[in-house]
Amino acid sequence: MLEEISIENLGVIRSARVPLHPGLTVITGETGAGKTMVLTGLGLLMGGKADPSSVRPGATGAVVEGRLRVSGRDAVGQRIDEAGGSVDDDGTVVVLRTVAAEGRSRAHLGGRSVPQGVLAEIADDLVTVHGQADQLRLRTPSHQRVALDAFAGRAHAELLDEYRAAWAERTGLLEEITDLTARAQERAREAELLRIGLTEIERVDPQPGEDTELTSLVARLGNAEELRLGAQAAHDAIVGDDTLDGGDVPGDATSAVERARRALETASHLDPGLANLVERIAGVGYVLADIATEVSGYVEDLQADPGGLEQAHTRLAALGGLTRTYGETIDDVLAWASDAGLRLLDLDDGGERLRSMTERADELTATLSELGARITAARTATGERLARAVTDELAGLAMTGSSLVVDVTPADEPGPWGADVVTLSLVPHPGSPPRPLGKGASGGELSRVMLAIEVALATSGADAGTDDAAPLPTFVFDEVDAGVGGRAAVEVGRRLASLARTAQVIVVTHLAQVAAFADSQLVVTKSPGRADGVDPVTVTGVHEVTGEDRVRELARMLSGQEESDAARQHALELLESSVVGR
Repeated sequence: MLEEISIENLGVIRSARVPLHPGLTVITGETGAGKTMVLTGLGLLMGGKADPSSVRPGATGAVVEGRLRVSGRDAVGQRIDEAGGSVDDDGTVVVLRTVAAEGRSRAHLGGRSVPQGVLAEIADDLVTVHGQADQLRLRTPSHQRVALDAFAGRAHAELLDEYRAAWAERTGLLEEITDLTARAQERAREAELLRIGLTEIERVDPQPGEDTELTSLVARLGNAEELRLGAQAAHDAIVGDDTLDGGDVPGDATSAVERARRALETASHLDPGLANLVERIAGVGYVLADIATEVSGYVEDLQADPGGLEQAHTRLAALGGLTRTYGETIDDVLAWASDAGLRLLDLDDGGERLRSMTERADELTATLSELGARITAARTATGERLARAVTDELAGLAMTGSSLVVDVTPADEPGPWGADVVTLSLVPHPGSPPRPLGKGASGGELSRVMLAIEVALATSGADAGTDDAAPLPTFVFDEVDAGVGGRAAVEVGRRLASLARTAQVIVVTHLAQVAAFADSQLVVTKSPGRADGVDPVTVTGVHEVTGEDRVRELARMLSGQEESDAARQHALELLESSVVGR
């Protein structure tokens, strides 16, 4: 709920602090005193549009600050946290709005600067304003439908949730079906290309690393004679029969290493430290012997094979056809084939998936039709109950003979809300045709209709023992008593007090009969500016009245003569009767 509002330099208000309490609070004062500025300040806190012309003349800007109690409203607390603001330990949050005379405005929530729209989002869950300029909301079929659904209670809300879930699922499926259908030819072409590629690869049947091995084989078979001569020369150098300079000393590497070993072995008798070198040279001899054996085997195995070379070239050509299209190497080609196989499975499954989604969409369509029919039936029955309840309330709000008509008709196209259009119409007097609220009701009438609806909603929730149709924490009514007086004014006050049992209600009124029902009364007063010209603008203040001061204010509202004994006596009677009337 709202706990207080502080206003500076807004319209005729130079500085005012407006304390707000639970229950019913009325704001009264003479015409032109500035009661509307209090609501203007409240509207700014609730994310309303800033009007630079509302800044007090001579001031650089206006400031409105309010404190909201948000404990128990988890969604509101979460939104404040998302905006970067913080809720105080006592469960309240400070909202600040500034309006510069040159046109700029700023909004702060919980100590953090936020866009104006964030305040409006918070207000949607906390405050509803019913004033002459704010009744447009009730004029739209969508909000009338929301009011009817709220009146229907928890079971209806659960039915709506089930319908919305089915609608959302079907909407998602239809989008996927449309996408799959639109891309069916494209998917078919892609699948055909993948099949052609996989068939070609399967025909060639490449093996991992085969292209590298064949390249080496072709190089060996194509240069067999050069390789044989080179290997033979290496073999002769290691273990050949040549001698040095035509003498008796062998010239091959094996013999040379052996001579070196023997020489060091002989010398090692004189220096044992040479034994290690003898062993190492012996190892070299063993290695040379092994190499000679392998080279000899290579020479024996190496022979010209024209048929093998041709086969290798043919196989390489076949593999080359794959690597030109599907990858640089055969390993790349095999990786492409693996990915293509998986993609083809996905593409081939698209048809089955499309059939499955279509079947599910058809099931959901049937479910929506069945749920929609139940929602329509519930709205129709609830509309009759709401019409009776509101009509009963209107009888006591100076609208005797008026009645509310709730029409539930088929929509052109179903939507996430169902398949209905809800229209609230007012029959101003018996025998007259129903007129939609947006066309046939004045602002004052619309305010009283809205009051009747809010009271009906609150009463419905109380009677059911639930909070299904419980009102928002705070209601603000402006001009709800326009055009009424006498007993009708008393009934307006009684209904406002009834609504205030379950919510905070703030009312701007000029009727003492309404003000008498208030739990607290705020009076807006004005005084002329300073005669010296320093601040010639009229000054408005706001203060709470109790006891004798409240009796005097009620007397003023009744007769314009707050000191009149008759008016004071009447005021006391109103206060006493309001207590009994609750």
